[in-house]
Amino acid sequence: MEKPSFVKRFRFIAIATVIAVYVLILVGGVVRSTGSGMGCPDWPKCFGAWVPPTQISQLPANYKEVYTAKRVEKNKKLAATLERLGFRQVAGDIFSHPNQYIETDFNPIKTWIEYVNRLVGALIGVLVFLTVLFALPYWRIDRKVFWLSFWSFLLTGVQGWLGSLVVSTNLLPIMVTIHMGLALLIVAMLIYAVSRSQREYVQDSPGAVTAGLMPWLWLVTLLTFIQIVLGTQVREQVDIVSFTNNYVNREHWIEELGSIFRFHRTLSALLLFVNVYVAYRLYLQPSKKLHQYATTGLALLGLELVAGVTLAAFSLPPLVQPVHLTVATLIFGIQFLTIITYRQQVKSDAKKTYPTVVA
Repeated sequence: MEKPSFVKRFRFIAIATVIAVYVLILVGGVVRSTGSGMGCPDWPKCFGAWVPPTQISQLPANYKEVYTAKRVEKNKKLAATLERLGFRQVAGDIFSHPNQYIETDFNPIKTWIEYVNRLVGALIGVLVFLTVLFALPYWRIDRKVFWLSFWSFLLTGVQGWLGSLVVSTNLLPIMVTIHMGLALLIVAMLIYAVSRSQREYVQDSPGAVTAGLMPWLWLVTLLTFIQIVLGTQVREQVDIVSFTNNYVNREHWIEELGSIFRFHRTLSALLLFVNVYVAYRLYLQPSKKLHQYATTGLALLGLELVAGVTLAAFSLPPLVQPVHLTVATLIFGIQFLTIITYRQQVKSDAKKTYPTVVA
């Protein structure tokens, strides 16, 4: 069955958007691993300009005091809003965070790393907007595709706003965690939109899939999501430990990470067993796509384990940290795509078994 041109256009732009989101996650990991999160102390501009400075001489002598005052003023308004909404604990955490009143020294490399991160974020905004435009034909055919695209666009705007809060709160852990969780939600919605838009043009598997696998698929995906969130907490502990040690004695940082790291490591072992079992069950299905997703998931899992062991054994090398994060989010993406594909196959099998009778 030949795909209409609007289907091809939507698939292209939506996949490009998903890829861009993953690039942003990778760049965001580089930002964290290089300590560039506060390379630009304000948002959306960087040191008050759309093109950031390259030399400290371009900044006022008291730039630290200026931007600290602006951030604190913004955070007071944020804390007041959170208190009105009932989030008193989070509001209090904003000003109890040890780095709240510390302004980092200007570093042109870190500034431009953070600036590139923002440029990629802006590109994603454009791509998601185009995704909504290219989803308009689905308004008459399958409105879920349109609404998934539309809500992805709105959530991308919220993500940008959260990015400003991450900066203003000087990388407050809860803000970083929410920021990452929302990124995964946007990825999931876009993947679902792409898959749903193509379902009429995908050939069915030669036989019926085995029922009852869905709970396992959701379990492994949920565990991966939890593991990624825990990873952001481990990353926060790394930042605290490195700051406490004045960024030296790196070989001892792992020992000081505490229980959150041990739990993260233990959950990794559990995820390995569950992923292998789910992959085994997928290989028993007649669908080639499910076989491909299982193989891809295991390959990514192997790469993730190598990255995790490398981080633990070699004192958290900065280059490996963004790889570890990005591969984890790729695993989440392939697991969610597996859920969608399996669900569609189950529905297709049900239609074959109980065809609609037309009177």
